[in-house]
Amino acid sequence: MRIVVGEGSCGIAAGAGKVYDALQTAMNPSDSFELGITGCIGMCFLEPIVDIYEGGDLLARLVHVEAKDGARIAEAVRGGDLSSIEDLKIQEEDAGFLNKQTRIALRNCGIIDPTDLNSYKARDGYKALEKVLKTMTPEEVIEEIKTSGLAGRGGAGFPTWFKWNAARGSAGEEKYLICNADEGDPGAFMDRAVIESDPHNLIEGMLIAAYAIGAKEAIVYVRAEYPLAIIRLEEAIRQATEAGLIGENILGTGFSCKFRYMAGAGAFVCGEETALIESLEGKRGMPRLKPPFPAAAGYKLKPSNINNVETFANVAWIINNGGEAFAAMGTEGSKGTKVFALTGKVKRGGLVEIPMGQTLRHVIFDIGGGIRNEKKIKAVQMGGPSGGCIPENLLDTVIDYKALSATGAIMGSGGMVVMDENTCMVGMARFFLDFTSKESCGKCVHCRIGTKRMLEILTRIVSGKGEEGDIELLEELCNAIKDGALCGLGQTAPNPVLTTIRYFRDEYEAHIKEKKCPAKECVELLSYKIDPDTCKGCTLCARKCPVQAISGEVKNPHAIDQDICIKCGQCYTLCKFGAISVE
Repeated sequence: MRIVVGEGSCGIAAGAGKVYDALQTAMNPSDSFELGITGCIGMCFLEPIVDIYEGGDLLARLVHVEAKDGARIAEAVRGGDLSSIEDLKIQEEDAGFLNKQTRIALRNCGIIDPTDLNSYKARDGYKALEKVLKTMTPEEVIEEIKTSGLAGRGGAGFPTWFKWNAARGSAGEEKYLICNADEGDPGAFMDRAVIESDPHNLIEGMLIAAYAIGAKEAIVYVRAEYPLAIIRLEEAIRQATEAGLIGENILGTGFSCKFRYMAGAGAFVCGEETALIESLEGKRGMPRLKPPFPAAAGYKLKPSNINNVETFANVAWIINNGGEAFAAMGTEGSKGTKVFALTGKVKRGGLVEIPMGQTLRHVIFDIGGGIRNEKKIKAVQMGGPSGGCIPENLLDTVIDYKALSATGAIMGSGGMVVMDENTCMVGMARFFLDFTSKESCGKCVHCRIGTKRMLEILTRIVSGKGEEGDIELLEELCNAIKDGALCGLGQTAPNPVLTTIRYFRDEYEAHIKEKKCPAKECVELLSYKIDPDTCKGCTLCARKCPVQAISGEVKNPHAIDQDICIKCGQCYTLCKFGAISVE
């Protein structure tokens, strides 16, 4: 038997390292079972996760494991009787989170040991590379990708084959293949999970792409905030190099390709491909004017191709299984599967990979289990700061590029943030504008100044200082920024504001006209009041108030001085009689 501990970032944050240490301590020298690690399987809501295998068969999946469980897990495996750890086994309804998915990009995540080349090879690792180098021409590889319908998974959804073909067709011998692993959307962690859990899959996909376009050097531009991903990528590069899968004369075919990574400094704008190239060249990350496009003049002004991690993670599977098999999934305009980071007010958060064409409602309710605390769903934010908010009445929208675009949102890299009835949509728009205004590189006036003016207006509105005409002014600024900004960051920054105005205009009007926050989330618009008929005069609220805003005699109704109250909400939380209300 094998005991495998999930050690992705989410698992480690939940205590997987301590669980591993406890299991290691509990093992005896005579034990016949093995102890190992794997990456993130995507069920972040159940971490730490421990899997028990017999050969290739999963015997048990244990969830919410703690270090104190280590000894009894080891004893159960040692005795061959797992009934004593029945309480740790995953519940059937939670298992559905994984069982309802179709995994291609994530097919090895949470299954293989990401630090072991042989573990990847045992699941057909590098067979696609061998097939390509020994039996296919670069043109045939590009044609297979074209047949698959694979589109870039970084957000724009541009046909992958077209970019590869353009780079291959560009003049010059010196060409570069670049992976954009600068995943910066709040709430998005798909690329991080792939690199941490299946780094060789990324390397193999990139080597195939490098062969297709004629590049002799491949580079991964990865966020410095992903330390574990960098460690595992670095180790995978070393292993692949020693195995002759990277470097000169790969697999004896005459194809040579160097491979390296660079850690970016954390600028969101470097997710834009030309800003990424500037950073890669050691310059400040700021977008270039296009054309020329990177396929003609990219890194070092040489022909270059850039795709993101998830795009490359599909490539080996497509080569092994055929482009038609990939194209058979999804919709007419959006082929294959898509990975989403499901987060927010949802019961089961984590990584979800489904065929295109399924609905948002299916992902949130059938896979994600619905909304926490049985609250009502209000909206889902798609595409991060560049995306938009889709309201509850549009949750039956199918997941493909065209359908999501029609709502005002975008597919984006795959962030899916679920919001419940207690989420203020004006506050949500302000949150994303605060992010994009800070992340603007400042190169163009529309983005540098426009996003700040929008943020100022939104800040006024959530502070109770909104004015008549603010909504119209926001819309005017949004359209001007979309039309005038240089790159995708500025062009899409207004999306959260436009979609919240489009679908939740009444919340904006309540903030401006009534000075009220319907979701009761904007602190400066709240007021706490004590019902004299319900208050028992226990004095608890008065004793705990940090600014002495509450007065009253013992066993007599109390009152809150609104001029002193700082709206911390402590009185509301402490009151045992429900005498305090929030308005």
